[in-house]
Amino acid sequence: MRASSVETPPPIVDADNGPRLAPTLALTAATVVVFGLIAVLRSHQVDVPFRDPHGRMFAHKLLGALWAFVALSAVDVVVRWWRTGRGGRDLATMRAVVRVRWAPSRLALVGAGLLAYHLVYICYRNLKSWLVFRPDHDSAMLRLDRDLLFGHSPATLLHDVLGTDWIAHPLAFFYAIFTYVCTAALVGCLAFLNDIRKAYVMVIAGMWTWILGTASYYLIPTLGPVFSVPQEFAMLPHTAVTDMVTGNVADRARMLADPRAPDSFVGVAAFASLHVGFTTTVVLMMAYLRKRLLTWLAALYLVPVLIATVYFGWHFLPDLAGGALLAAMAVTIAHLCVYRSLRRPV
Repeated sequence: MRASSVETPPPIVDADNGPRLAPTLALTAATVVVFGLIAVLRSHQVDVPFRDPHGRMFAHKLLGALWAFVALSAVDVVVRWWRTGRGGRDLATMRAVVRVRWAPSRLALVGAGLLAYHLVYICYRNLKSWLVFRPDHDSAMLRLDRDLLFGHSPATLLHDVLGTDWIAHPLAFFYAIFTYVCTAALVGCLAFLNDIRKAYVMVIAGMWTWILGTASYYLIPTLGPVFSVPQEFAMLPHTAVTDMVTGNVADRARMLADPRAPDSFVGVAAFASLHVGFTTTVVLMMAYLRKRLLTWLAALYLVPVLIATVYFGWHFLPDLAGGALLAAMAVTIAHLCVYRSLRRPV
């Protein structure tokens, strides 16, 4: 996220809303605890411990988010200092900007938000992994897909329209960078926004996207077309998505063969699509924050994500609508958690 697109003058202003976040922090902590307890109970039920394979799901992501915040907040400080004008670009002004933007109380709120978000994420990933023990409903979803398109497969129609050659590569690229888009939206809000409360709306919306997504996974357990009818995707060229599919198939087989093996961890679930869900959350948040350019950029990114999820067979058509609905619910819940009113903040 570009600082010039995210913030507007005045350059040093920072709304002192930290104390007003106390109820929000309590709700956020309660959310983490309750979701964590649900994950613990499910872990006990399936007799599989929590895992963070090679630190990728929690430790590395949290550390990466912290480094991203350091980098983006440094950009934020420099831009605010520069906007003070030629007469104000001195060391004293830089210190004033740093004192406001890097105040210990503000950094503590940033750290708390990132920790809460990543704790929810690791619980989500483990709950998603343990979904492997529930029977899937792919046959019913495949029939529904074809009923919606008068007997046609959505993926096959896309293959016929777009082809199965060069177009797969840009689609795979947009699908694969999803995790970086999530981090950019989350950390960018914390680094650039004046009002930390608005940044917390993004943090909590992200948390609830994963939470509601987990609920939808357990409501209708599914794998996705590429796993249930792989022959429909056999003609696609090799891309990063191909490796992801192959890895997920191997991970699922390993988990079913030996659930207690230290490296047993699965990442397959279709309903609802959280690629679509979290991207839609970003679109809605940028509109909520009145960042017109970023709203359009996020919406433009959402288009290839929607296409790729069907083209590569990760999701059924209802998964896309489900993801968008979860996003709207997540943003609404987040707004209520922070402002305790439906009124939109100024």
